[in-house]
Amino acid sequence: MSTIVRSSLEEMLDSLRQRDENEKPKDLPPALPARPKLTSRTRPPSQRQPLSKRLSKSDDELENGRKKEESKGLKRNVFGAMKVKEMEDSESPYAMPSVKKRTGRLREASGGKVEKWRSEAEWDDRLDYFVKKTLRIWCRLRNGAWVSGHIQSTSGEKAMVLLSDGSVVTVPVGEVLPANPDVLEGVDDLMQLSYLNEPSVLHNLQYRYAQDMIYSKAGPALIAINPFKDIQLYGNEFVTAYRQKFLKDPHVYSIADTAYDRMMEDEISQSIIISGESGSGKTETAKFAMEYLAMLGGGSNGIEKEVLQTSYILEAFGNAKTSRNNNSSRFGKLIEIHFSTAGRICGAKIQTLIFEKSRVVHLLDGERSYHIFYQLCAGAPPTLRDKLKLKGASEYKYLNQSGCLVIHDVDDAEEFCKLMEALNTVRISERDQEHAFQMIASVLWLGNITFQVIDDESHVEVVQSEAVTNAASLIGCTVNDLILALSTCQIQAGKDKIAKSLTVEQATDRRDALAKFIYANLFDWIVYQMNRNLAMDKEQMGRSINILDIYGFESFKRNTFEQFLINYANERLQQHVNRHLLKLEQEEYELDGIDWSKVDFEDNQACLNLFEKKPIGLISLLNEESNSLNATDLTFACKLKQHIKSSPCFKSEREEFCIRHYAGEVTYDATGFLAKNRDVLHPDIIQLLSSSDSHLPEDKKFSIPLTDTGVLDFQKQSVATKFKDNLFKLTQQLENTIPHFICCIKPNNKQLPGMSDKDLVIEQLRCCGVLEVVRISRSGYPTRLTHQEFTSRYGFLLPKDNASQDPLSMSVAILHQFGILPELYQVGYTKLYFRSGQIASLEDVRNQVLQGTLEVQKCIRGHRARRHFHELKGGVIILQSFIRGEIERRLYNTKVMSKGKVACEGSDEQLVAAVQIQSAIRGWLARRDLCKLQNSKMLNVDKRRSGRKTEVKELPREILPSVVEDLERRVAKAEATIEQKEKENAALKEQANQFEARCLEYEVKMRSMEEMWQKQMTSLQASLAAAKNSLAAGDTTGRPGKLEGSPSPHYYDSDDATSMDTPVGRTPVCFSNNSLGIVANREVNGGLSLISHLTMEFEQQKQNFDNEAMAIVHLKPGQLHSTNNPADEYRRLKHRFEEWKKEYKVRLKETKSKVHKLVHSKAGKSHRKWWGKKSK
Repeated sequence: MSTIVRSSLEEMLDSLRQRDENEKPKDLPPALPARPKLTSRTRPPSQRQPLSKRLSKSDDELENGRKKEESKGLKRNVFGAMKVKEMEDSESPYAMPSVKKRTGRLREASGGKVEKWRSEAEWDDRLDYFVKKTLRIWCRLRNGAWVSGHIQSTSGEKAMVLLSDGSVVTVPVGEVLPANPDVLEGVDDLMQLSYLNEPSVLHNLQYRYAQDMIYSKAGPALIAINPFKDIQLYGNEFVTAYRQKFLKDPHVYSIADTAYDRMMEDEISQSIIISGESGSGKTETAKFAMEYLAMLGGGSNGIEKEVLQTSYILEAFGNAKTSRNNNSSRFGKLIEIHFSTAGRICGAKIQTLIFEKSRVVHLLDGERSYHIFYQLCAGAPPTLRDKLKLKGASEYKYLNQSGCLVIHDVDDAEEFCKLMEALNTVRISERDQEHAFQMIASVLWLGNITFQVIDDESHVEVVQSEAVTNAASLIGCTVNDLILALSTCQIQAGKDKIAKSLTVEQATDRRDALAKFIYANLFDWIVYQMNRNLAMDKEQMGRSINILDIYGFESFKRNTFEQFLINYANERLQQHVNRHLLKLEQEEYELDGIDWSKVDFEDNQACLNLFEKKPIGLISLLNEESNSLNATDLTFACKLKQHIKSSPCFKSEREEFCIRHYAGEVTYDATGFLAKNRDVLHPDIIQLLSSSDSHLPEDKKFSIPLTDTGVLDFQKQSVATKFKDNLFKLTQQLENTIPHFICCIKPNNKQLPGMSDKDLVIEQLRCCGVLEVVRISRSGYPTRLTHQEFTSRYGFLLPKDNASQDPLSMSVAILHQFGILPELYQVGYTKLYFRSGQIASLEDVRNQVLQGTLEVQKCIRGHRARRHFHELKGGVIILQSFIRGEIERRLYNTKVMSKGKVACEGSDEQLVAAVQIQSAIRGWLARRDLCKLQNSKMLNVDKRRSGRKTEVKELPREILPSVVEDLERRVAKAEATIEQKEKENAALKEQANQFEARCLEYEVKMRSMEEMWQKQMTSLQASLAAAKNSLAAGDTTGRPGKLEGSPSPHYYDSDDATSMDTPVGRTPVCFSNNSLGIVANREVNGGLSLISHLTMEFEQQKQNFDNEAMAIVHLKPGQLHSTNNPADEYRRLKHRFEEWKKEYKVRLKETKSKVHKLVHSKAGKSHRKWWGKKSK
């Protein structure tokens, strides 16, 4: 038993305090924090009609009167219950000294039984107040739901309540609680609620959730409700706003920012503990916290990107879809993010708890295995797919057994691409990545291996298929070795080994054990690789922020060994939360002698004792049965019933047993507990893996315990024991940090946005103890300082007379001097305890005094500096005057002592120079006066000659120099203008020469074009003549002999028009068979008309092109600066000629073909008609 040594002064204070306690009433409540500012909607009732004590009671008292317990969960009070008697001989990871209880220092809260009123009249008066004021209240219906309404009337212990939907119900008065005014709806901190009860907390959270405000404060803890949708509350803008303290609303960023600031200020490691049931959003919350810390501590090395990518890799290999959560973590993790002294991330470390291996081989309906299996099957590139011989996910029995292959709105192929990027970011080589995928594929092919019975004893052999071949190839062993390892068992018989065939069940278990072992080791290797790449130097290790994301509480239709360990871990985590939020603070008040009304809460220590107690705890009994070779799951269940049936948290039924957890009752199926707890791999499988090729990742070999004889050495520790030890180490590590808590709430089981299940939310709030946390925070003393710390920080504010007192007396004197009210602080044996916000007022006074002190010090230092400067300046001036005088005196003495000759020579030279300068100046003045005189005489002579009598006034001498300067400036300006004009003239001449050269060039081009056109025209004329000749020749060959009376060529009177009249004196010859000759001749004449048209067009176009070419050639020099450039005109003319030439050639070819057809058609018709005549 530890004792507390107290000084005589402390004992005197204790005696005085005891006397004061005896004098004051015993039932006074603790001082409460200030209420919100009074308004018309928050005005408290008058003193004449106080609130009913029944209505002001907490819901802890009301719950004791309930007759019915909810079907889900345990029997408990609302948000709390009476403390359960702790079981002895329990283990704990906390090193806590024994505490001597001090009776009389604490006053228990008035809870439990409802206080009986002295008279019915007094109770009726208080109910009348609510009836008259129509204040809103909460009442609980028979189904347990809280609804809002107003009291209409009361009758004894019953009250008639008008509900918000207009209906009227009668409820017991004990089921009525006051509601908060509307002005407090949606407050972001539950401590601001005037009435702190279950329906008010629930209503406030649902009000905020409906407006997408998913974060709320509950004292020191943060409540986060999963929205099941994307909300615009994250990103760089929000990170900047919370980092610069522009936003102060509840947020996961705010929790991370507080942890970061405290780490940098106190140089103590911090932890962010995220709790909640499966599907409440713990994993996403942890990712947002890591994102904020990565942006705050990001540096040039880019390690923050690697830290963020680890979450994605762990999700792919360790998360799966369950019936409650599409992205459920099937392992627990603690991520340590280490920071340098400058606040930059310098490394990270990942610790994992138990990994759910059974999900690899067995799935429940509607669930999926780990994401990586589906991502690999959907997104593997063709080369990798061919190498691993992959098929679709539906082809593998390990994946298709549950009937669920996809997740809504999730693209597994796209997720695989993101996974590849993440693996590259954390620097896992492509070779290792390929080996990892190879192991995943081998697990899938192992699941497709089947067995067939070969005898009456159900012995089996492996069915030869592609699954066996592919699995053996991927594992790196022969097909025969794999078949023997899966279907036979090697038995030692003396010095020989005998192979015994296995049954179907044994072979299947061995196959599944191999698959689970490979994947579990692969997961450990992935974590090992990331830790190795994120490791830091030992010199950099120091401060860190730990983020704990552990699997949530689970309760399914069938709960097995995995749920047993998961829920045990949640019990331990809940105990850690209760310890820091509820226990430690009250224990500290008790130890330090603080007058405190204790807040009761539900302590889960009894359930923890059920797990950890020795020698009859659940884990101890499980290990005992696991070590027994004859034990079965049934004997284990019977042993539990025999030894721990008296525990209030346990009950047993044959092969099932039920545990009352803090979150509700869970029934476990004992089947498979012993085998999973042993987790033994058969020696034949071990031998197979040891002899396989190096296809497994090389950096982490399988650790296989073997004895000297090669037989498997049974593990010294079972799975449950290892898990408990790891959990204790994790808890002790968290104990060395300053914790920050986030409680995640799942609003509904359907994972739908905007939907809230009140019963589900209430159960989670009860499990988290939210109401108790808020109560302790609101009525507690969040700020505490030791006497020495307080005096060292604020002692200078006292007069000098009190400086010699002890720290306790000085602390009390400071508080009295600055008027801190007694109800806002308490003095303990070792510390001072302050209500929320009180230390800030002292800090303001301290800062003001320090600021004034600094101003005075600044003025004094400035005055001293200026005075010292002036003194230095005066001394320097005096010193400079002395030095200058000394230098002049020495120079004078030197000159005096110099020889007279040198002095004379020097003076003669100066005299001669002066005379020369004077003579030059006098000569210049004489010449100037002479020039002026001559100019004036000439001016007088000119005036006399013109007959004008004008008096020549002598110009003042002082004006003439300015006139000369003006003339010189004009001359210079004229010369500059002439020079500029000459330059412009030269440029114009050069431009004219260029234009002349260009004209000559154009003339040469025009001549060449004329020659070319002449040749083309000659060619076209020759082609036209040839066409005419061919037409004439065709006409001649078409008619063997010219008939008499055939029409003359003058039958057509022009090229453009055809005359259909018979020429004078001429009559066309009529051929037989419908005048065939006439028609033929007309067709021939039509061909001649086409040729005439072409000829005329050719001549006309030739003339036009000649004229335009001549116009360009004979362009006058004066037209060079016109808008039409000769070169452009030439190019346009050439382009037009080329287009016309192409078109003309086409028409010429068409005309030629038409003429040819006419000639041949005529000849053919003549022959056909001739044969026709002959046949007649």
